[in-house]
Amino acid sequence: MLFSTLNYKYMGLGVLLIVVGFTAMYLENEVHGFISLYISPIVILGGYLTVLIAILKRDKEPPEPQPSA
Repeated sequence: MLFSTLNYKYMGLGVLLIVVGFTAMYLENEVHGFISLYISPIVILGGYLTVLIAILKRDKEPPEPQPSA
């Protein structure tokens, strides 16, 4: 597999944060509201960073045994 299960969990969390941020911005329905100006952009940015970390994170590969000669 390309990613481990932990990577997919991080990606799911990031996508969930992005959806929650845009939904909160939409539900406030006010251009100069506190949530749409301050809270939602931080949540959306956190979601994008979480997805980026999930894509770039690699699991530690076990060391390959060296042949004894």
